[in-house]
Amino acid sequence: MSRPDPAGTELFDRQAVLEGERILLRPYRPEDYEALYAVASDPLIWEVHPAHDRWQEPVFRAFMADAVEKGGTLVAMDRASGEIVGSSRFQGLDAARSQVEIGWTFLARKCWGGAYNREMKRLMLAQAFTGVQRVVFHIGADNIRSRKACEAIGGRLTDATDVVERGGAMVLHVIYEITRDSFASGPLA
Repeated sequence: MSRPDPAGTELFDRQAVLEGERILLRPYRPEDYEALYAVASDPLIWEVHPAHDRWQEPVFRAFMADAVEKGGTLVAMDRASGEIVGSSRFQGLDAARSQVEIGWTFLARKCWGGAYNREMKRLMLAQAFTGVQRVVFHIGADNIRSRKACEAIGGRLTDATDVVERGGAMVLHVIYEITRDSFASGPLA
């Protein structure tokens, strides 16, 4: 469902409930915190991520506080078990550029291997493209696992980069994109 923003530009609902075969995505609620942290407390989830210490509770708590402040956070639930298995976000909605960022995604290791992430991103991309023309993904340059996952869903590496401060160090991020047109004809269509 889309709705006009104050400037009259059509936007999409960043807090929609999205249902797939394996995954149900729904808006984050404060009572989800413990179950999400139970997933996120696995250090292997974060080992190649620029925020490799996010498995630590104080770091994860700050991560989720940022998620709540900025909105657009969805909880991923395994449809078969009803169990929370991860999270992702819509952020940086830019009506003037007709784009949004999808990211901050993590999944329980039992959901690794492509099918869950691919379905989650397909659902989120379909939702985003009801209101924007372009979705971007900012990925740590050294995070090969996430880069390959983004390429597997049709992400195209752009020439743009971003540098983010992380724990006193500057971390290079590369930017991938999927456009509405490429999504309609790409591997997730």
